Amino acid sequence: MLQALIVEFQIKTPFVDDFAAAIKTNADASLAEEPGCLLFDVCRDPADPTAFFLYELYEDESAIEAHLGSRHFRAFDELTATWVTGKTVRKMHRSEAGMSVAALRQRKPT
Repeated sequence: MLQALIVEFQIKTPFVDDFAAAIKTNADASLAEEPGCLLFDVCRDPADPTAFFLYELYEDESAIEAHLGSRHFRAFDELTATWVTGKTVRKMHRSEAGMSVAALRQRKPT
């Protein structure tokens, strides 16, 4: 069953640009290097530059575990740990509604 991670970050103001660059690097590496990562969407709140929202979609629980154990994720987590003032993570099962899995797989870079 497809698994979605929804992650919200609050970042200390002086580190917003650095965090934006670091999360982009992490997202790009996740999509390029993790076969089980189908989508890694990074969103920003236009009213609050310190707020980041991630929507990540994985093939299954083992793909999430592979992501959390990946070299790029561990490097991102270590680099940004002191920049974060708040973080929430929710894990959900993806419903069958919305974008098709085939469409997601076609979007994944090779």
